[in-house]
Amino acid sequence: MAQHAPPARGARLGRAAGARTGSGSTDSAVNGVVLLLPGASRFSPGPMRPLARALARAGGPEGLVTHMVIHGGDTAREEQAAWAADEAVRRYGDVPVCLAGYDTGGLAALRAAGHGAVNSVVAIAPCLAATERADSPEPVKQLSGRQVLIVHGTNDARSDPEDSFRLAARAKKANRTTCRFEVHSDGHGLHEHQPEVVALAVDFILGAVSSGRYSRPVTDALAAPPPLGLRMPLASGFGRSLRR
Repeated sequence: MAQHAPPARGARLGRAAGARTGSGSTDSAVNGVVLLLPGASRFSPGPMRPLARALARAGGPEGLVTHMVIHGGDTAREEQAAWAADEAVRRYGDVPVCLAGYDTGGLAALRAAGHGAVNSVVAIAPCLAATERADSPEPVKQLSGRQVLIVHGTNDARSDPEDSFRLAARAKKANRTTCRFEVHSDGHGLHEHQPEVVALAVDFILGAVSSGRYSRPVTDALAAPPPLGLRMPLASGFGRSLRR
């Protein structure tokens, strides 16, 4: 059981979606929690809202509950993510937690992965430029023992995809269950291939948190040695014919 941190100033959990936890049901119906960490700008939400809807549809029957983490105040985003994981444990008990973030939320998810309840991380277009090019690169030790998916558009002009590749390469040395997909020709918001990005994230999260099964592309990416498993192309149409 994770130690409870004091509330992160300005953070709260949005309304639960997915597994039923309200009237007429019990918390025992929940066997996993996904905490969605949006980017810094509400004007550029990326794929987080459609991902929340897709997780509610696909994960609810498997006992998965999803919360958007509403951030505010001046507390560091990773501290708010850690508080949210504590709150998930308080509400639902000892269940696996996935941190899934976009933009600055992706960076927060990676940084907060060391929380005791977290078993998996999804970082979509994580903002790493300020840290990954510094003399002391972004730490990866906290990712050990977690299942990690990084997704990045190759035409991202805001967050250099090579930064996330370098981080993934270092993480893979300490954690074999790390994979990274490249979305060719897409930018920071991943608008052109949003359905594929959402389908990939849902497939990974369900496998990591509940079923233990992944689609063939994800299985191959996790098993492939660097750099192959860290530069996996996200195929156009991914998700249309998945067989779980």
